[in-house]
Amino acid sequence: MAGITTRAIDSVENVAMNWRPVLLCALIVVTLWHTWQQWALRAIHPPDGQIAPYDPLQTNLDDAPIERLGHWQLKQRARYDITARILSREDYRFDQLAALVPEDLALGWGPMSDNRILKGFEITQSARFYSWRPRGALSIARQEVIEHSANTHVIPANEMVRAQLKHLRVGQVVHLRGTLVDGVRDDGAYVNTSLTRSDSGAGSCEIVLVDTVDNQPSLALTAVWLTLGR
Repeated sequence: MAGITTRAIDSVENVAMNWRPVLLCALIVVTLWHTWQQWALRAIHPPDGQIAPYDPLQTNLDDAPIERLGHWQLKQRARYDITARILSREDYRFDQLAALVPEDLALGWGPMSDNRILKGFEITQSARFYSWRPRGALSIARQEVIEHSANTHVIPANEMVRAQLKHLRVGQVVHLRGTLVDGVRDDGAYVNTSLTRSDSGAGSCEIVLVDTVDNQPSLALTAVWLTLGR
């Protein structure tokens, strides 16, 4: 019995030793992937000035059809067109909204797209909120900050949009076109979009079903879209 026990122990040790290189390789692969992701999503440092000067364009909708996306029914509230600087981004995988909204973008436009203003703020995201804190005296009025920045829950309309949203970087100017929506899940859970840029706190986030993403928008073309009201 002792001999059998010894052989069994030796066999287990050999199996463990055989798995060690595999586990080490897996650890190296995961580490390299994580490092690559951090490098690929590194922040961009644009020049000073209002690099996204225009306010978002919103066109309210009446009696728009309800759209189903997975376990959610989405009621269209308004067409939404925004060109903004990405102040922060946060990915979500495990909260109640993650299946619908895998990513939040804190967006800034007008004065909140200017380095000279932004350097006076500490900007963070967590638990589906975007927060800002002045590092000293406010360089613009508090209401100006509220009216020129927003936490935006982005819903990819398709897999191409999902891939584009995943590669957006802090500091980048992005042009999003889509629809502001309210959502009701099959189990009764619901979320409602904000329809104004002047609110703050709970319920003030825009929920956008994103149709198109342009991560190199032309200011001239953006001005044309806004003028045409599209």
